[in-house]
Amino acid sequence: MKKNSTSRKSGTNLKRLDAMTDADIDFSDIPEVTPEMFAKGVVRRGLQPITKQQLTLRLDSDVIEWFKKQGSGYQTKMNALLRAYVKEHDKAASSRARVVTRRG
Repeated sequence: MKKNSTSRKSGTNLKRLDAMTDADIDFSDIPEVTPEMFAKGVVRRGLQPITKQQLTLRLDSDVIEWFKKQGSGYQTKMNALLRAYVKEHDKAASSRARVVTRRG
């Protein structure tokens, strides 16, 4: 049996961190938050988290290679395109339903 090479003991000096005050923390590399940033913020309440589900999917190899050539995050890009398709398909279906309702 192979011995686990990772240690469960943290290398962080927790006593030193506990002793730090706000004045000891260097914030120089963090941009200042402006009122304009807050104005652009969006409050999102009551939204259910989007969960991911793993599945096996067979795609044409040239399609996969094209997405991989786009760089890292190609699976996220594929998901975004599928989501956009679903959104447009739902929008078109609801438009057709409104037309049928108006005629009836």
